[in-house]
Amino acid sequence: MNSYFVRAIIHEGTVPAMQFASPPPGPEASTPGRRFTSKSRKVLTLALLGVLGGAVVAGAALPASATAGVAAKLASDSFDDLPEDLKTPPTAQTSYLYANDGKTVITSFLEENRTDVSSDEIAKVMKDAIVAAEDTRFYVHGGVDIKGLIRAFVSNTQGGEVSGASTLTMQYVRNVLKNDTSATEEERDAATELSTTRKLQEIKFAITIEDSLEKDEILRRYLNIAYFGNQAYGVSAAANAYFSTTPDKLTLSQAAMIAGLVKSPDAFDPVNNDEDEAVGRRNYVLDAMVGTGAITQADADAAKAEPLNLKPTKATSNCAGSSHTEAGWGFYCDYFVSWWKQQEEFGPDENARYDALKKGGFRIVTALDATLQLAASKEATKIYDFDDPKAAPFAAVEPNTGKVKALAINRHFSNAKNPTSGNYPNTMNQFIAGSDDSAGYQFGSTFKIFVMLAALEKGYALDKGFNTKSKQKTSFTDGSSDGCGGYWCPKNASASYQDGYQNMWTAFGKSSNTYFVKLEETVGVKAAVDVAKRLGIQFRTKQDADLAAKPDDWGSFTLGVSSTTPLDMANAYATLAADGNYCKPTPVVSITDTTGTSSEVAAKVAQPDCKQVLDKDVARAGLDAARCPVGQSPAHGSCSNGTSTRVSGIVGRPVAGKTGSSSDNATESFIATTPQLAIAGIAVNPDNPNDIVGADVQDEVIDAVARLMRDSLKGQQVKNFNAPSVKISFKSGNANNPEVAPPDPASSRTPSPPAGD
Repeated sequence: MNSYFVRAIIHEGTVPAMQFASPPPGPEASTPGRRFTSKSRKVLTLALLGVLGGAVVAGAALPASATAGVAAKLASDSFDDLPEDLKTPPTAQTSYLYANDGKTVITSFLEENRTDVSSDEIAKVMKDAIVAAEDTRFYVHGGVDIKGLIRAFVSNTQGGEVSGASTLTMQYVRNVLKNDTSATEEERDAATELSTTRKLQEIKFAITIEDSLEKDEILRRYLNIAYFGNQAYGVSAAANAYFSTTPDKLTLSQAAMIAGLVKSPDAFDPVNNDEDEAVGRRNYVLDAMVGTGAITQADADAAKAEPLNLKPTKATSNCAGSSHTEAGWGFYCDYFVSWWKQQEEFGPDENARYDALKKGGFRIVTALDATLQLAASKEATKIYDFDDPKAAPFAAVEPNTGKVKALAINRHFSNAKNPTSGNYPNTMNQFIAGSDDSAGYQFGSTFKIFVMLAALEKGYALDKGFNTKSKQKTSFTDGSSDGCGGYWCPKNASASYQDGYQNMWTAFGKSSNTYFVKLEETVGVKAAVDVAKRLGIQFRTKQDADLAAKPDDWGSFTLGVSSTTPLDMANAYATLAADGNYCKPTPVVSITDTTGTSSEVAAKVAQPDCKQVLDKDVARAGLDAARCPVGQSPAHGSCSNGTSTRVSGIVGRPVAGKTGSSSDNATESFIATTPQLAIAGIAVNPDNPNDIVGADVQDEVIDAVARLMRDSLKGQQVKNFNAPSVKISFKSGNANNPEVAPPDPASSRTPSPPAGD
């Protein structure tokens, strides 16, 4: 077939005359609506293109029998049947993770750096530039530019530059098919292969799309799917990648440069290559825009005179790329990813769920309080620097919602090589929220709360008293020591301070080991372990899990020998502040999709997951006793000289809490809660439990938690705890008739609390 034959076909009127109209003076003069083409015209057009298309693709005319066969097969199909992907393109879009203000970006998750935008969010100069650069007859043709195709055919057959004469609509079809995430690799490769079949299929789909969509919508879709180099997919990513701006704010010069990238994205990319190539291509596009009437020559000359003025922004991706590394946002991000992977609504398995996150274009607002997170990170580094093997992890949770407000530690969330064999200063271990690899730490006497709650559930009142001493022989063989005949004999850190007659208020305030071991014997370890489980304590090590399954002889449970995390403990105490309403810890506030709305699934998983796990009066009673350690008075009973009395003065509002020390002061911890916030902190060597932190650091942990509580609640309403009933507070049911402590003749002075308890 030769050019003479082509002209003969045109002369005979086989091709609609409208296909050969002159270009309009500019986009404003065009008709942006749909151009409807009759089926007979489509079939005739396709028959011609069966010959032309083969020649354009192959660079020479193909046998008429071959092209006719392909054309006949495609022409027999319905033009109205589009693949679903061409109706609603399944482009992979970037998901963004925000702090609780909905504005501060923590990081993004992406397979392709892409964020779709509406037509109104794309500057007119950008639309004009891409039309001038790629398809000057875009507003005239009906999906396939036969005039351009014939020109390409003549050039190819006469040995000129090989050209495919693809319109923007055809390029759009090709991009959709090659980016179809549901297609196989072979199917995606077929979308770009050099074949007559592929070209004709592409043409047929392009004509159908032109019948179905407005020109502006086709242009919007194209600009959202095209690749612009520098890992930028779509015009929004490109505007940010090259100029740190949004597509609606692009200048003429910027738009022309971006439009010029499509022809060869990697070659013309000015960030990773010489800028001269990009400048030359930009200037070509500006001249083309003059040719289409989109701009004047003066406009083009002014834009050409401008330097590129690149302001590249590298897209943050995944938790390792999270912003504000000094505040440890990566650890919060890592916790979020673990949470996301557990949500069955997002896929059948963890890999599918993470894949959905990277491709789904979600906008996720987390519960992360950026101010509190930064403050907690600073407090952690006051206790131990980044290069210290010891660590101070902190977690903050909101009662009644389970929203995790902060997760901080004196570590960098990074897989960078460390100067030593330890996990510092860089690590990706989840030392704050826990994981399969990080079971947590011994929180010491903070576990006494679980025994007390179990006793309250069994009907014992807060004024239940025991006369305790050191050593105290128990019925437990667990942790046996010398002098007790094979039975466990716990003792108090300070006999003068913690021995003698105690009730729940005073024993919790002074942290009497022997009182709570006696109470544990009375109610049974199983009941205490059950309470801990209901309040969210997980037993992540095999040893702890085995003991929790058969806890009858686990007497040391009340002394906090089980490993747990700051997040678990903060949430357990938050449950008390919420009147026994346990809420699963959650990092999210809202999840919306690419439409800006929250799907039923997303809305469901973003809602707090709460249930009543304690009787309200039991929770209030436990919290009432927890006022004693921090120097505040309970609602009914009395206590004094707690282990952290200065907390009340620092926080300056109703607060409850408990200190904890593990054996030999290997760890030192403190948990505090108000009705609005619970915070847990601990000093520990997460890599070596035998590297003791010592009793002296407990004061630093206490003060850090107290300051965080004070500062994070500044300006918020002062809320009081709900008082427990008189019935649960006093065995007699009468506040005027409490259980009376027997006289203690040895007590002639007020002893000081022991260090580290």
